[in-house]
Amino acid sequence: MNTVSPLAPERFPDLPEIGGVRVATVEAGIRYKGRDDLLLVELAPGTAIAGALTRSLTASAPVDWCREALTGGRARAIVVNSGNANAFTGRAGKTAVEHTVAATAAALGCAEREVFVSSTGVIGEPLPAESTIVQKLPGLARALASGSWDRAAGAIMTTDTFPKGASATAKIGGRTVRIAGIAKGSGMIAPDMATMLAYVFTDAAVPPDLLQRLTSRAVERSFNAITVDSDTSTSDTVLVAATGAAGNPEPDAAMLRGFARALEAVCRDLAHQIIRDGEGASKFVEIAVTGAASARAAKRIGLAIANSPLVKTAIAGEDANWGRIVMAVGKAGEKADRDALRIGIGGVEITRGGQVVPDYDETPVARHMQGQDIRIAVDIGVGRGKATVWTCDLTHGYIDINGSYRS
Repeated sequence: MNTVSPLAPERFPDLPEIGGVRVATVEAGIRYKGRDDLLLVELAPGTAIAGALTRSLTASAPVDWCREALTGGRARAIVVNSGNANAFTGRAGKTAVEHTVAATAAALGCAEREVFVSSTGVIGEPLPAESTIVQKLPGLARALASGSWDRAAGAIMTTDTFPKGASATAKIGGRTVRIAGIAKGSGMIAPDMATMLAYVFTDAAVPPDLLQRLTSRAVERSFNAITVDSDTSTSDTVLVAATGAAGNPEPDAAMLRGFARALEAVCRDLAHQIIRDGEGASKFVEIAVTGAASARAAKRIGLAIANSPLVKTAIAGEDANWGRIVMAVGKAGEKADRDALRIGIGGVEITRGGQVVPDYDETPVARHMQGQDIRIAVDIGVGRGKATVWTCDLTHGYIDINGSYRS
């Protein structure tokens, strides 16, 4: 286990039990020793499911399975293993998924199309599902219980330094509903899906089509607005399951506004924790872009800044080198006005009218750069589009972790 990130929360949050959801974890010895690396989630009959999956053209076998299974809109089980991504494993990868799905369906008495599978870890190594996962599933099924979110979040980690969880409540038709989610991610983070794995559960009753609409929007504003290293994983998966145990009335879109905000808040919290656990990260960075030609353009500009190694290393070195931000805006490929560009760091305006503001004093900016939470604001000066993205700095720790990942 790597040293816990300096940006980690003090402890794992207290997540509520979600009616219709039971979990169990076990050490299967897939790659890691002395820790749980296999998670089984059982969902009540009739649970609606929605999701977002990587657009990577080298997607893993589990992603292929989930993409097809999502068309059914219902789920009874989610199985997640860490240590092996079951990606780029040919026919053997597909067979491993099929064996896992069949064994899970048999253990829980459900249809195979209601079983969802995720794998995360090393790419290109066959997953010995028969000798690891399949043998453990009957015992996992017997051990299923409510709660244990911290164990569930821990079982899906790879290079993560802390387990990630978040929760919220909302009302639908006067009935309180609960939302709880877990996620893993630390490196190979640059969403395109939907990066990473995230599972969100709610006791709300929400039809699959509406749930998918809300999930897609929440993902776009959270997991799709973060980046650690600009690399999109072969295994990125977000699944949102709604069991209906809260007994709320059948909702329409208007009734789900509060629920939509709560779902987005949970996804954003999890996404921020992933950035705070970025491999080698020492600073959490928020980049707010305004005045772009469109929201899409603002996001592209924000990600160009967030993914720039020059910007990220300057932040790591606590160097208020705003010129690197100018560079990143210019390379983004979106409309920009050099002479209208405005940049601020830590609430201090640095540029205006295409040049440094008169009497600019770098002292407060340099002081801000020494903190753990860095705020960058950029106004492009060409329109009304805006977006916020989040990233971390780039330190030598990132090289240390990824240079020895398979060792």
